Amino acid sequence: MAKYDIKLNSEEVVGLLAENDKFSTLVESIINQVLEAQMTEHIGVEYYQHSDNRSGYRNGYRLRKIATRVGKLVLRVPQTRDGSFSTDLFRRYQRNEQAFVLALMEMYLQGVSTRKVTKITEELCGVSFSKSTVSQLATELDARVNAFRTRKLDNTAYPFLIVDALFVDVHNNNAVQSMAVLIAYGINSNGTREVLGLWLADSESETSWDNVFKELKARGLKSVEFVVSDNHTGLVRALKKNFHNAIWQRYQVHFMRNILGLTAKKHRSIVAEKLKLIFAANDKKTARMLAKQLIEEFKDKASNAMSCLENGLESALNILVLPCHYHKKLRTTNLAERVNEEIRRRQRVIRIFPNAQAAIRLIGAIVADINNNWITGKKYLCMDDFWDWKQNNTLELENNNVLQF
Repeated sequence: MAKYDIKLNSEEVVGLLAENDKFSTLVESIINQVLEAQMTEHIGVEYYQHSDNRSGYRNGYRLRKIATRVGKLVLRVPQTRDGSFSTDLFRRYQRNEQAFVLALMEMYLQGVSTRKVTKITEELCGVSFSKSTVSQLATELDARVNAFRTRKLDNTAYPFLIVDALFVDVHNNNAVQSMAVLIAYGINSNGTREVLGLWLADSESETSWDNVFKELKARGLKSVEFVVSDNHTGLVRALKKNFHNAIWQRYQVHFMRNILGLTAKKHRSIVAEKLKLIFAANDKKTARMLAKQLIEEFKDKASNAMSCLENGLESALNILVLPCHYHKKLRTTNLAERVNEEIRRRQRVIRIFPNAQAAIRLIGAIVADINNNWITGKKYLCMDDFWDWKQNNTLELENNNVLQF
């Protein structure tokens, strides 16, 4: 990576930082210096420097306006006589930012935006924009999102598969329709998290999930050992059909909510505390013992809730066959919930997507950027103990009565 010598006047920096509305000026100064340094690197000589090895000649500047989180920037992009200079600086403008702006623009053009959305659109995009601008942005961004959603997955095994869904409102034929966003996550053989794909469906049905899993396998998903999901009937049936040899771990947080929803309000706090102890246990024997005690205590006070606990307990404890340090990250919805929070943060501004493609574009761009951070960041799990466990998993399954599909 190239290094650049950025020069700033200290008094000017202090003054700019003291005024939040002028922070963009500081950023603008830094980026302009980076552009100038990239030009020098491109042609091989500084200003007014003579060299036989130069690869071009400067030819002034063109102004480029760009909207960022710190405000509008006016950048001076250097040019060469032969037009050979280019910079990837603008291509680093995040996909999710582009998708966010584009969704707002579409809403404005279709007349469904609120006053708040209109204001944000004008601040980010300028006072006016045309349909051709929207079309151009959409074409480029759709191609990038589609490439991410359809990429091959045949480089590694994915021992852990985590699936979840959230619902968004979409304009469809002059009506607002609630649609399911189906998202699949994988933890690969190196312990790295990945967003494997996302799909928009009319509902969270068995058919919808079955299509998702068939596509994932066609793209190269393999060697799935554990599947973590909610207990949605259609989802579980589709999982059983496509990953019948895998071990299913039910989301413990959702399971707790189901139990507490069937518990009278006056008993919820004590039942909740005892459920936490059950799911915090390090082994199945302890968890079963605590569950038995809870069921015995509340079988008359909350019979429906205890029946729910008894019927679903084993599927919620499957993760306990693995070493302890895998339990926390694989028994809850934390991985998916954090992604959902980022999606909801943007959706709250848009409220209703102007069309299905806008929903795919924005959510796809968000998860693509999250995926990039994951694969370039720290590993999510250390897999050494898992591979040791896998060598003896037949004995573990027999000893612990693990429920497979």
